[in-house]
Amino acid sequence: MLDVRETVASAARMVKWHRDPMVVQAVRSAAAASIAYVIAVRLSPDDAPPLTAPLTALLVVQVTLYATLKMSVRRVNSVVAGVLVAIAFSAVVGLSWWSLALVILAALGVGHLVRAHEFVVEVAISAMLVLGVTAHGALAWARVVETLIGAVVGLAFNLLLAPPVWVEQAGESIEGLARRVRQLMLRMGEEAAGRTPYHEAAARLHEARRLDHDIAEVDEDLRQAEDSLRLNPRVREGLLHRIVLRTGLDTLEICTVVLRVLARTLTDLAKEREPEPLFSPETGATLEQLLSEIADAVVSFAVLVTTSVSASAESAEERLTSELRQAAATRDKLAQLLLEDIRHTTRHWQLHGAVLTEVNRILDEMDTEHRSRRLLEELDLHTRGQRERRTRLTRLRERLRVPKRLRRDRGGAPRRSG
Repeated sequence: MLDVRETVASAARMVKWHRDPMVVQAVRSAAAASIAYVIAVRLSPDDAPPLTAPLTALLVVQVTLYATLKMSVRRVNSVVAGVLVAIAFSAVVGLSWWSLALVILAALGVGHLVRAHEFVVEVAISAMLVLGVTAHGALAWARVVETLIGAVVGLAFNLLLAPPVWVEQAGESIEGLARRVRQLMLRMGEEAAGRTPYHEAAARLHEARRLDHDIAEVDEDLRQAEDSLRLNPRVREGLLHRIVLRTGLDTLEICTVVLRVLARTLTDLAKEREPEPLFSPETGATLEQLLSEIADAVVSFAVLVTTSVSASAESAEERLTSELRQAAATRDKLAQLLLEDIRHTTRHWQLHGAVLTEVNRILDEMDTEHRSRRLLEELDLHTRGQRERRTRLTRLRERLRVPKRLRRDRGGAPRRSG
């Protein structure tokens, strides 16, 4: 029985390993580079090993099809620009230290002019390689051919073998961020319910600040997922997926900012009231319960954002709505208790009010109606942008058609004799 379980677990790990986007990307890159080298050996006019072709294919076969198209155009653009710079210089001067310096400066300048972006250095490299050979014409042609071969092979790989979609990894990152926020909220609630030393409250504040770094990492994963959805034949409704994930991360980012402000408020309150408890026993227990309920709602919100199946999404939305309703009831109870505490003593009333304001802001951000309005606004904004782009293209086509009509009219008109 144990052997069967180990076999099943091993098979599951093997399937997961084969489906891992990093593994798929490594295999695709290696295969594309090898095929580009084989083709370049047969087609390149140069006798030297055509390593530019596999290098180009390796760089072109990026994680997403959108990035591949972008990288292909930029790399071919940079190589051709470098070759042209080298040909221009080699026709006038030979290779020396000062001509090499001039070529590098000119190539870097041209790279910025042709908008080679991260391939600006590639312009200078191509120019130096061509300038360093006497038969610059043959080498220039060989380098351009190799670059085109690598770019074409890289594009063909992403068109015939669609690159992996990184939505699942982005969803896992978003859920991981939500769980870290939940753990911090639970610790803050436990400390708010008792006697919290100032240094412990300050530690929670530093932990809340570190969430900014986590958000930056999740944002990078989400950008990769958004690129993988663009121009990908395996994906339907890619725009909707991108907007749902992006708006979900924006909401979580706002919640973490408000949570950091809440941690700042509790830290100030702990400093002012030390060694006394932050709140009365009943108020502290209610605040702990409220933060626990909000923490669960944050995780449910992340699950809702990252769920693609409609039935599962509906279940997640119902669970989130129920948790937010319960948290709102606890929030109202906390507001009543804080009001009673202020009636007994007005000390630190502004900090108590700030706590209530901040938890209320988090609840408003995760409200399902607020989320629906945000999605509709983003979809409407994207639709208007597409409509404006189509309008500009239509105007451009009309402007290009007018001269042709004028030429036809002029050509068809009878000439007048002098």
